[in-house]
Amino acid sequence: MSHLSITINGQNYTIACDDGQEDRIRELAAGIDTKIQSLVGEVGQVGDNRLLVMAGLLVADELAELKEAAGGSPGRENSAPGDDTDIAEGIDHLAQRIEAIASRLEQS
Repeated sequence: MSHLSITINGQNYTIACDDGQEDRIRELAAGIDTKIQSLVGEVGQVGDNRLLVMAGLLVADELAELKEAAGGSPGRENSAPGDDTDIAEGIDHLAQRIEAIASRLEQS
């Protein structure tokens, strides 16, 4: 298990990750920081929690669009019943996880 330091919105965070995953985590953190800096430019510094939730929702939206573009659209004829509900629940669960992570990061 490795520990590395990442910076998001000017805040340094120490993150644990599997050995060999350090570069991937740094790339992901840089992507999140880019999204957050874009949000800061639009809405200002509204607090780390809100910015992280907003960035998480943007990432979730991009992921949903990619799935739809790849043929995973819930509106497809062969989609299973409940797909819309499953996706909504997944996004809600993701938002809750992001809020919990943001809260833990603020406490550290």
